[in-house]
Amino acid sequence: MYSHTVVFLHVLSAFVWVGGMIAIRVAVHPVLQSIDDPRIKLGKTLEITGRLFHLVIPFILILLTTGLMLLYAVDGLEGGLKYVFLSKEIVWTVMTANFSYMYLCRRTAWKLFGAGKFSEAKAKVKHIPNLLLPVNIVLGMAALYLGVTLRGL
Repeated sequence: MYSHTVVFLHVLSAFVWVGGMIAIRVAVHPVLQSIDDPRIKLGKTLEITGRLFHLVIPFILILLTTGLMLLYAVDGLEGGLKYVFLSKEIVWTVMTANFSYMYLCRRTAWKLFGAGKFSEAKAKVKHIPNLLLPVNIVLGMAALYLGVTLRGL
């Protein structure tokens, strides 16, 4: 009865989460690198990632909730379709675990930055832009592809 709404919320949440990560990595991060003062660069990086992380948290919760609803709805389906749904939800779960790790690293770095421990703060988040965020972008695009595949069946 609410299937269109559930699918809409699911897709919207995926777009916001994955799109936000792509925007930060491809558009914002390179511009931040042009800031000469390392303390200002780190402070702005932490502020921007904090805003993104807090923006996407509700969308991650909506995504996981609607994903479980969709998985429940296909419970009676036979064949590979159910496994594609399950695979997609496993990918989103791995992404959520990776996001949670990034969130905790960023939160710790923010506290260190506030305490004037700049090198420790920088070390805490050094893997986010070049490793953790790109991993989530690739996983998110794979999950989006699986979702498009499911809609085409």
